Amino acid sequence: MSSSHQAMPETTSGVGERLRVAREQAGLRLADVASRLRMQIRVVEALEAEDWGRLGAQVFVRGQLRSYLRLLGLPESLADTVPAATEVRPPELTPRTYTPPMQRVLDKAMGRAVYVVITALIVVPVWVATRQHVDDTGEITASLGVLGDDAGPAQPAGPRPVTASLGALPKRATAPVPTAEPAARNQAGRLTLRFSGPSWVEIVGQDGRRIESAEIPAGQQREFATADVHRIVLGNAGAVEVLRDGVVQDLSEFRRSNVARFEVSSDRGFAPVAE
Repeated sequence: MSSSHQAMPETTSGVGERLRVAREQAGLRLADVASRLRMQIRVVEALEAEDWGRLGAQVFVRGQLRSYLRLLGLPESLADTVPAATEVRPPELTPRTYTPPMQRVLDKAMGRAVYVVITALIVVPVWVATRQHVDDTGEITASLGVLGDDAGPAQPAGPRPVTASLGALPKRATAPVPTAEPAARNQAGRLTLRFSGPSWVEIVGQDGRRIESAEIPAGQQREFATADVHRIVLGNAGAVEVLRDGVVQDLSEFRRSNVARFEVSSDRGFAPVAE
């Protein structure tokens, strides 16, 4: 087969024509070539028609062309002599939709107009309602003088300007100056925590929420209303001094491994935490 193909005259118009002639001389149909090369029939037809644009990228064109030449016993170098096969370009993508510049400008203007209208619909009613409320508010006037029994005829209701009078005013009784309360009274109902060293503290209120949960450094002090505190947990309890109404409390019975846990009662003092 190869000798007869190689003896073919060089006057053949192109590689596609040479492929077709060689296939027909070999007694092969397009379906037979497609089956042997495992190609689609349309690919074989495109090779014989030299329609390289239907075959995709350059590397596919050369590979398919060499396979077809090899099957028919033709020189594979013919694949490199075909200019169209080496200059296949991918199809240019063209947009399916096109928006004219004037249409884009119009769309932007419409968007801004809609924004202005919506803003006006919100702001104008609020401004009108506020303005009406201000206009309806009358001017409140008062007389600072002493009125007698004959104050004159009753004036009609409604807003009216009245000139203020700086006549004699009744003297106000001087309120007694409160005396300083004893320190013990100021501390009544108060719970004070003084920290001589760092300690982790958790304080839970009567409503179950955490009033404070943090590590308190040395030198700090915390003070709470006794009625607001339900439970206290003190880490490094030896470095915390607890005062109730100014009196230092003994926490030894509530301490375990230098951690004190106790409940606070407004009338019974401290009690162990209920397990």
